[in-house]
Amino acid sequence: MDLNLILFQEINNLAFRNFFLDWTGIFFARYFEFFFVGTLLSLLIFNYRKFFLVLWYAFLSGVLSRLVLTETIRHLYYHPRPFDALQVNLLIPHESTASFPSGHAAFYFAIGFYLFFKNKKIGSYALISAFLISWARVYIGIHWPFDIVAGMIVGLISALVILKFENRRNRKRAIRS
Repeated sequence: MDLNLILFQEINNLAFRNFFLDWTGIFFARYFEFFFVGTLLSLLIFNYRKFFLVLWYAFLSGVLSRLVLTETIRHLYYHPRPFDALQVNLLIPHESTASFPSGHAAFYFAIGFYLFFKNKKIGSYALISAFLISWARVYIGIHWPFDIVAGMIVGLISALVILKFENRRNRKRAIRS
């Protein structure tokens, strides 16, 4: 038996056993992302000048990871979702699309890693949020654990690419000044 399947079953087999745990899994998988984004956007209200560019580049990192890298990987390698491959405890309905890597994990970890490189406190909040959003998606039955790990790696790569792009852009501006 492979590790991905064993981990998935250990996590997903907890579903439908405890109402609070199920509610928490659904909340983090489906709704917490709105609180996360709202919290980041509230930084603009408190200090627009300080946070605009940081959040802009963090968002670009998320877009690169989700819309470019994740979709490219999914186009080259199709992996079915757990509920398409076996009997699972599915807590919310989901389309039967490619599972690997997790687009949610890639997007939120890209933002989290970028923010962590820029601001440890905000970045730590973002990485914890990305972890909760991502692993809840395993609990509710729509992702494999390795989908999440791959999404995390894609997110890290995206954050590093955008950081390098930003640093190069800043160096060119400094030379021109």
